[in-house]
Amino acid sequence: MDWKRNKGAIHLLLCLLACLMLVGCTVSYSFNGSSIDYEKVKTISLTKFPIRCNYVWAPMEAMFYNSISDVYSKKTKLKVQKKNGDMQLSGEITEYSQTNKSVARDGFSAQTQLKMTVNVRFVNTTKHDEDFEKSFSATADYDSRLQLNAVQEELVQQMINDIVDQIYNATVANW
Repeated sequence: MDWKRNKGAIHLLLCLLACLMLVGCTVSYSFNGSSIDYEKVKTISLTKFPIRCNYVWAPMEAMFYNSISDVYSKKTKLKVQKKNGDMQLSGEITEYSQTNKSVARDGFSAQTQLKMTVNVRFVNTTKHDEDFEKSFSATADYDSRLQLNAVQEELVQQMINDIVDQIYNATVANW
């Protein structure tokens, strides 16, 4: 067999095999990370998450609600409403605390850690086996030489973003 003369035929055969393999295989990607059946689930209701802990920073409640509302509005096709959604999220902020994380050579605190915990109740009215009640937590560290009020808003937003991502993944990403 003369390979040089049949080179074109071999290339054609390889191309046809590659095309057949591509046609036979399908891959499905979801770039927003959600696995929602939009035929059944069209809405999500979110309530305010009141602060139910000893240490309170008032703006936290609104910051949390805005962040969680934004993530479902931007990453899904669900309509966000106040009540009676096909999916329902409620809960409360149960912990906001700070602790010394490390000690400097002089014996004083070098790092302080903020912690935020949110208790969440999730109901999927179309698939109740996905319902849960669970706590989600996040931490953020800052230099103890700084005043908390100088870094609080930024650190609280970081923790909120982390917790909202955890909640999103637990409710609609099904990872």
